Amino acid sequence: MIFVANVLAGLLGIAWLLSAIRLRARAKAARTLPDSHEPCAEQYVFLVRPGVSLTEDAQRAASAYAHQEGLEVLDLIAPRLSAWRVGLLLHAVDPQSFRASRVATGYTAGDAMLVDRDVLARTRASEQDVATIDGFLRLSRTLKRHAVTRTDLVVAPGLTTRELTFPERRRAARIVHGRFVSLTALLQLGLLTTLFYLAPWISALALVVLHVKLLIATAGTALVPRDSLRYALMRIAIDALSVLGPVAPDSLVRPSKQELRATYSSLLASGLDSFFEPPREDCPLCGARELTRMLESGDALQRKPGRFVLTRCTACGHIFQNPRLTVAGLDFYYRDAYDGLGGQMFDDLFKLQTKDFERRVAMVCAYASPATWLDVGAGHGHFCCYASGLLPETKFDGLDLNEGIEEAERRRWVRRALRGLFPQVATTLSAQRESYDVVSMSHYLEHTLDPRAEIDAASAVVREGGLLMIEVPDPESRIGRFFKSLWLPWMQPQHLHFVSSRNLDTLLRERSFEPLEWHRGAAHMPHDFTFIAVIAVGRLALPGEHPWLPLHGILRRLWHSTIWAALAPVIALAWLLDQLVQPLMRRPGWSNTYRVLARRNTTDRGDKHADDTSHVCNERTQIL
Repeated sequence: MIFVANVLAGLLGIAWLLSAIRLRARAKAARTLPDSHEPCAEQYVFLVRPGVSLTEDAQRAASAYAHQEGLEVLDLIAPRLSAWRVGLLLHAVDPQSFRASRVATGYTAGDAMLVDRDVLARTRASEQDVATIDGFLRLSRTLKRHAVTRTDLVVAPGLTTRELTFPERRRAARIVHGRFVSLTALLQLGLLTTLFYLAPWISALALVVLHVKLLIATAGTALVPRDSLRYALMRIAIDALSVLGPVAPDSLVRPSKQELRATYSSLLASGLDSFFEPPREDCPLCGARELTRMLESGDALQRKPGRFVLTRCTACGHIFQNPRLTVAGLDFYYRDAYDGLGGQMFDDLFKLQTKDFERRVAMVCAYASPATWLDVGAGHGHFCCYASGLLPETKFDGLDLNEGIEEAERRRWVRRALRGLFPQVATTLSAQRESYDVVSMSHYLEHTLDPRAEIDAASAVVREGGLLMIEVPDPESRIGRFFKSLWLPWMQPQHLHFVSSRNLDTLLRERSFEPLEWHRGAAHMPHDFTFIAVIAVGRLALPGEHPWLPLHGILRRLWHSTIWAALAPVIALAWLLDQLVQPLMRRPGWSNTYRVLARRNTTDRGDKHADDTSHVCNERTQIL
């Protein structure tokens, strides 16, 4: 035990030292505003937190700098911030890559920002949004989304800050590090205490590294804190006071928890029957009646009430939800999933998909240089935003049923937002003789009521010789079959259909699409075991405080928070396992995703051609 404690304490010390080196690279990248005598440009407005002052000289310097650099949002950092705030800033933002990154989370030091008036208008911000530190932090995230590569931060002489109170610090820490930051801090304190008892000398050296970490990171940079020495002597105490204890009131909870709870109570008042269609006795793809029950699960992510069944057709292998959700059911289970309460979580998840975004673009660019691209099921437009950086000459439109796609147009992540059901929108576009070089459906087809109608719609809007790219969960994954409802891609109740590569090949050829390239192993996303761990921990922790569930007592809430904080290392180990086994998983039958690129032909080759050439698909996927 003592040996293990010494090793663990030594590893902590090394980790803190490496972290100090990483933070120093960030601190050295922070720039200081140069002086300017140019008058402030009228296109900019300054947002200043109450109690903070910004001189006219600083405003002129910020305006000139933003104009010269082509910026629309510029966060102003006060010189000589407190050490705790400098540490929070350096952990949240890398000044070297922040401006260019299309997926970086917006951040502010919380004192003052220069914002282009047009960007501010598109965010629909109000004065309340900058009245408190948490309002400033949330607004900075929104502003970064509206000025993706035109946002930066800089140290501004002439900006005088008002120090944050400890309750304000706690609010900021929860926004930046998550709602479990307090419990995580308690567990870390417990671990440090235990290590200090078992391995005092190594632990003492590690603690010295922790306490001087910010000194190492900021010495000689523009971000030297005003209280560096005091923080180095009292870091653990200051950190504890900054995350443990009561918080300042949350200034931006809209709508209120009471309003959300009332809304869900109304939706659930009549029970769940109206959310489900009658069970069907035949396969929606081939019409066969040889059906078997494959698995049953609850709501995988939101933990909303209800049980959901996946049925498999033994004739063609198609897997589908049975009974299927009605339109009212889809509305209920999609509510607060990608927008509202779940918006930030899915925004964070999309940031992990940049490699997949790049692979989709590369797959298309191997065959074409598209001028126009329609992304169907675009959500908030994350793919379009990222892909436009790779293909700056391509015009991206996005289609989705939810209001998030209209937000994507306001952010200018898409040229045009098309809201509605794809088959209906495609009819309108076709009547107007509008077509696209590329149509993509990434993790969209499994959400639809009728996959055949969606491919018909694509055939109507892809120009002759144009491309259709489809990416879906692979229902043939052995991991999915073994772990059943713990496997994220089954994702009930939102995923209605799971089309195999063989069935999709047939559907494409019947609709005049000729598959050009299949990625099965190459499309694998290395997150199977991570989300298996997340779902398993979530079940053990029991559901949290959701407005669609009854209120919990304090013991239930404490259990929920403690389990998540305590088992976070398990999720980290699962993530590491995903990375280690990734080469093994990139094979047909093991990967969780497949992707196909098809070209629209001028003539329909029909069912016979699909039967004659289906072996091509199988041979190609064995190679990939």
